Amino acid sequence: MKLVLLFEVIISLVIICCMATDMFSKEKPDLLVVTIATEENDGFRQFLRSAKLYGLNVKVLGLGTTWRGGTMQSTGGGHKINILREGLKPFKNVENLIIMFVDSYDVVFTDGKDAILDKFSKFNSRVIFSAEEACWPDKTLAEKYPIVKDSKKKYLNSGGFLGYAKEIYEIVSHQTIADDEDDQLYYTKIYINRALRHEWNMKLDTKAEIFQNLNWALGEIVIKYKNGHSYLYNIETETTPVVIHGNGPIKPEFYRLSNYLADGWTDTTGCLSCKEDLVDLGKLKEVDYPAVLVSIFIEYATPFIREFFEQVAALKYPKDKIDIYIHNRVLLHEKDVAKFLEDTKDLYKSTRYISSADNVNEGIARNWAIDECIQKNCKYLMTIDSVVQITKPELLVDLIEQNRSIIAPLLKRPGKLWSNFWGALGDTGYYARSEDYMDIINYNRVGLWNVPHATNLLLIHGHRLTLLKDAFTFNRAYDPDMSFSQKARSQNIFIYLTNRDYWGHLIYADEFETNHLNNELFEIFNNRLDWERRYIHKNYSKALEPDAIIEMPCPDVYWFPIVTETFCDEFVAEMENFGKWSNGKNEDPRLAGGYENVPTVDIHMNQVGYERHWLHFLREFVRPLQEKVFTGYFHDPPHALLNFIVRYKPDEQPLLRPHHDASTYTINIALNTPMVDFEGGGCRFLRYNCSITSPRKGWMFMHPGRLTHFHEGLRVTKGTRYIMVSFIDP
Repeated sequence: MKLVLLFEVIISLVIICCMATDMFSKEKPDLLVVTIATEENDGFRQFLRSAKLYGLNVKVLGLGTTWRGGTMQSTGGGHKINILREGLKPFKNVENLIIMFVDSYDVVFTDGKDAILDKFSKFNSRVIFSAEEACWPDKTLAEKYPIVKDSKKKYLNSGGFLGYAKEIYEIVSHQTIADDEDDQLYYTKIYINRALRHEWNMKLDTKAEIFQNLNWALGEIVIKYKNGHSYLYNIETETTPVVIHGNGPIKPEFYRLSNYLADGWTDTTGCLSCKEDLVDLGKLKEVDYPAVLVSIFIEYATPFIREFFEQVAALKYPKDKIDIYIHNRVLLHEKDVAKFLEDTKDLYKSTRYISSADNVNEGIARNWAIDECIQKNCKYLMTIDSVVQITKPELLVDLIEQNRSIIAPLLKRPGKLWSNFWGALGDTGYYARSEDYMDIINYNRVGLWNVPHATNLLLIHGHRLTLLKDAFTFNRAYDPDMSFSQKARSQNIFIYLTNRDYWGHLIYADEFETNHLNNELFEIFNNRLDWERRYIHKNYSKALEPDAIIEMPCPDVYWFPIVTETFCDEFVAEMENFGKWSNGKNEDPRLAGGYENVPTVDIHMNQVGYERHWLHFLREFVRPLQEKVFTGYFHDPPHALLNFIVRYKPDEQPLLRPHHDASTYTINIALNTPMVDFEGGGCRFLRYNCSITSPRKGWMFMHPGRLTHFHEGLRVTKGTRYIMVSFIDP
């Protein structure tokens, strides 16, 4: 009896287990993601990355075949249905298999199999199609749709659907369709047919539970983060869709969102995608480095181009792996190009120069650079404009190692919002500010960003160049750089911007004055950073350090390094080129009263259009030094009526008689070198019987003016001495 009871218990348990297993299998069917891609482009790779991240099983159909389904600009897509019909035959009778079809070039996943199946099960349906707000492509069919009361998403979208394999196969096999006919219209006609809709138990995802089509819906969605993961949230439907589809014309914004989705960037982990698919040049010998064509474009007069060429030459990359291509449209810069070519002669693998005399326009010249790279079988093409200042020589290596189709470093005008990329596009295809633009340019968010447009410096992977032939003239209504970006977008070639480091900045060239001998002297306002780098002494800031020891060769006469020898040379040359020196007599029509009590042979800054620049120099560079040594005296901005360069020559004006300056304090900058450019000279402070006879080029004396520091200029016995003087706060 006991054995019988035990046997019955065992049988019952077996039955229960079988029932549970059967129930579980019904509750948890398998999921197969199916997509169609005829080529492996960047959009496709992004899609696969997200699928891999969430462990989804993906079957790709059509790879390597020719697409015959039309273009995005028109109806079409019937080819997808024909590919699906053939590709799904092996699964048409598979029980308990859910097939999800999604497009691949403009789709990312934000979760995996369990989330998808759980959401699907709640529909109590056999087939679910994604939904959107517009009835397309035939608006007249809108009235035939079932009424949806609680959502704007009433209409079928063919970019995503899922259901049991049997029903999915029957739907794609329902009737024949030509490759160039519209797939969305095909599915729409099935859905609005009440009998077919009920036969296959079809529903629309009207609340974006699974599918989020972004066209007409960008105002509904936000990116959120949880436990180091990113996801998309629909604030209207209060749902978290799993399949994000950048359908229609909003692809640039979809790709911007994709920078964050699939954990590409999160608020706690930062940029995870930055660490994927890298190459390590450090593992290679230099002889095995990839060949690069560095193409330089000088399309307009550009300040500090001398430094530009120095920085290109200083790139830390084997020069025998670099070919140089230069296009110059500016006669002014012919000498700069010639110097670069002479200085680097025989260092690079090859050089090609298209000069201003060749009269080749920018778009054509940039296209030729692509052709040149293809012809030379180079692995990378780097395009760089003359407005770029590279401050990190490892730039080229860094960009190559990031291993993207097109990549640009973040470059911006110092202190400005202007940069070399656009975070979004407006309706006309021009600039629009993305919501993350400020965070990116200010390095608040650091990472690798898919952007619709980047310019000034690009590194383009060689295997993409055949698809980009003639890209710079692809749309002649646009500037060449915009045309290039549009072409890249049309080919699903992503343009990435990286702000993972600081590689340099942009010059402001729009208001560059070219009517001077040394034009950069006048760039203190427009390009201050570069002006400082060329003209301010490298040790200037040391005098401002708290514990700095300031030289004092005479009582209350302080001595500072302030400008470079380059400044001195260019400044003197600029004044000599102007050439209108005063005669050193008391009568001076340049002064309000027409009389100078202690005349010198000089040129006033207002004569050469430099008064405003010099006063700015006094405020920005002289005033901080004055406040350090003459403690307690503050006057911002400093005021100076007389700012002038003085020339001393034995046969012209060799010395200056004793005098007080009409100033609160005076500065005197030595512009050339004693015992090299002149002999004799210097300054003697009579009250202290103290002389300074060996002034240092680029160094500045600062001393009190009226009352205490009665002084004279000592005789120059040979050569020519130049000094720059300002009487400050008279």
